[in-house]
Amino acid sequence: MTAPSSVLMAEMTWQEYAAALAREPVVFLPTGALEQHGPHLPMGVDHMLPLAIAEEIARDIGGIVAAPVCYGYKSMTRSAGGPFFPGSTGLDAATLTGIVRDILRELVRHGVRRVCVLDGNYENRWFLNEGIDLAMRDAAGSGLRVMCLQHWEFLTGDTLAQVFPDGYPGIELEHAAVLETSLMMHYYPHLVRTALIPDNKPAYAPPYDAWPPHCDWVAPEGSLVSAAGASAAKGALMAAQYLRDIGAAVRGEFGLEG
Repeated sequence: MTAPSSVLMAEMTWQEYAAALAREPVVFLPTGALEQHGPHLPMGVDHMLPLAIAEEIARDIGGIVAAPVCYGYKSMTRSAGGPFFPGSTGLDAATLTGIVRDILRELVRHGVRRVCVLDGNYENRWFLNEGIDLAMRDAAGSGLRVMCLQHWEFLTGDTLAQVFPDGYPGIELEHAAVLETSLMMHYYPHLVRTALIPDNKPAYAPPYDAWPPHCDWVAPEGSLVSAAGASAAKGALMAAQYLRDIGAAVRGEFGLEG
């Protein structure tokens, strides 16, 4: 049986998947969210970017990319615009934790022993960690090993200085702004509405959350800072670093040959 040309699990037949697992590959699980990303980006940004990043790395190291978890934790007002925009569809923490736990248990049942959870939604992190921790208990004795990361954590100071010459506002404010827009211009240029890229002032919110949430803490465009400085070249710069450095981290964590 010849190896499948795709590294995407969803595009494989079960026979192709079984043959690929015989190589004991790292399986990437992209996770993200479905929520507004301004007037210029699709709502799937947070799971589409990890999917694209994982696919590039998997091709480079001989891995497999599982179908992404397209829904994530609830959109928070100060970091994603909150619940004020149609389409932002969030999960309760226990639901997201349970989904990740179930997927990992199923992967173990298939014979997978090395997993990289690659996330693209700021709010997800602790609930992914909980799902992984519970799955590790379920899989005790199996030899399962898991690493979990959020892609922007791999951006170096040098890269950030080139992407943000006027200063990096921090990932909690970079929602639908330069970082995500540039990466989407690189990976999915046909989905970026370039004529609608907003140049809004930074959103202002006090250093606390409140319920019911305040809609006046969010710019009406949905982006938390201006996205006007985005470019495909900046996206390519970040994508190259991801391929190199996330790839190196995966190789190092799982003892793969470089």
